[in-house]
Amino acid sequence: MTSNDTALIASLLQQALAHHQQGQLGAAQAFYRQVLALQPQQFDALHLLGVIARQQGDAAQAIDLITQALQLDSQQAKAHCNLGVALMDQGRAAEALASYDRALALQPDYAMAWSNRGNALHRLGQQEAALDSYQQALRYQPRYAEAHSNRAVVLQEMGRYLDALGAAEAALDLNDRHADAWLARGHALHCLRWLPEAVESFDRALHLRPDWAEAYAAQGAALHRLGELAPALDSYERALALQPRHPQWHTARGNTLRAMQRHDEAAQAYRTALECGEQAETVAYALASVGAGEAPASLPAEYVRNLFDQYANHFDEHLLKVLDYQTPAHLARLLQQHPPSTPAPRDILDLGCGTGLCAPALRPLARKLCGVDLSPQMLEKAAQRQLYDELHCADLLAYLADQSDAWDLAVAADVFVYIGDLSAVFHAIARALRSGGQFCFSVEAASSGDYTLQASNRYAHSHAYLQRLASASGLQVLACEALTAREENGAPIQALALLLQKA
Repeated sequence: MTSNDTALIASLLQQALAHHQQGQLGAAQAFYRQVLALQPQQFDALHLLGVIARQQGDAAQAIDLITQALQLDSQQAKAHCNLGVALMDQGRAAEALASYDRALALQPDYAMAWSNRGNALHRLGQQEAALDSYQQALRYQPRYAEAHSNRAVVLQEMGRYLDALGAAEAALDLNDRHADAWLARGHALHCLRWLPEAVESFDRALHLRPDWAEAYAAQGAALHRLGELAPALDSYERALALQPRHPQWHTARGNTLRAMQRHDEAAQAYRTALECGEQAETVAYALASVGAGEAPASLPAEYVRNLFDQYANHFDEHLLKVLDYQTPAHLARLLQQHPPSTPAPRDILDLGCGTGLCAPALRPLARKLCGVDLSPQMLEKAAQRQLYDELHCADLLAYLADQSDAWDLAVAADVFVYIGDLSAVFHAIARALRSGGQFCFSVEAASSGDYTLQASNRYAHSHAYLQRLASASGLQVLACEALTAREENGAPIQALALLLQKA
């Protein structure tokens, strides 16, 4: 290659970079290709053509071009990092992680590679490791808004909502036009039940990125929870206009229509959700809740788990201060009024224990107190009470399967509002109780039939049905009391509290 060729290549690269930095991708491509025509194995032209391919949405071509560049010079940290980003675009997170690690081996203080490495670990479900990577990025570049924002997303998923809010606001302090950080802030505020502020955050995200379907859907969820149903419906419809095949957003739109008493439209929304891939059991109970299908035997376990994982951080405050929740006190009173024949400390099983609201009343009665719940985040809150000897994350029936003659008392406070057909549950609890053992529980009250799925997505059960199940399971009804379990939207929720005993 002559000195003239070398000078021409340098000039072409300089022009290419200038156009690239100004966002003129087509012109930059043309200059990079002129370079390759003169020198087919020119690292910078191959690498930066790969970067442009990725910017244009062609991850496969980006991977091919950047890989070719790295075959010429494998000591370029930026190229390894850019290859990782393109691999992430294709969902190849493990390979992307390896690329970021190679970049960091070459340049340990490379903040962007640390942050991107965190994204790959997040995609792989390694949340703590992802947080560590973001912290490393911030160690080398403390004013790195993207790393703060990425950290907020992971903290949010871990249920650390206050920490997530702090991380999002740290990003916004550095760059108040960071749309992802506004979205992350909105999610954290929503989970903390600061709903007007959450809606405002989603508005800010949408101002910066007007065609962002995820932000519209998040805004819809916050507005629905605020009771602003018409604006919530509008937000969901905007989200679906951008992503028409998103099953969960069709379900959420149906839930909003149901809350507006537009049951026929809600049913159609649920059917559309099914066509788009929503789980059949989710749609079945949703349709039943608007009278468009038979009530399933129980709510899907995944639905209940997700519901309470999201609810965990504000569960106690919301129930006790907002809903005036009374069930644990009623069950405790029933147990005091009907002591067992042998009132020595008992082995007690708290089914669906949640955050442990029943534990303070049960602990003084217990030799051993065990809690079982589907939600890991609710169990974390229960553990903080330090009142349980054991806590198990499990489905109720699966846990009871090997618990024959193991317990003196089983308690289930508002657990059966998520299970319709209780026959298997009653038989399993009867097997789990020792002779003379007691079973104390509550249900929402149905006036007729065996059980019904209400528009609230909770089941109600009739007194007659519960008496019939008790008899069939070998349990005697010691007491049954009507009570107001809590208030919802200003209206009392009628319930029943029962105490049964095994012969």
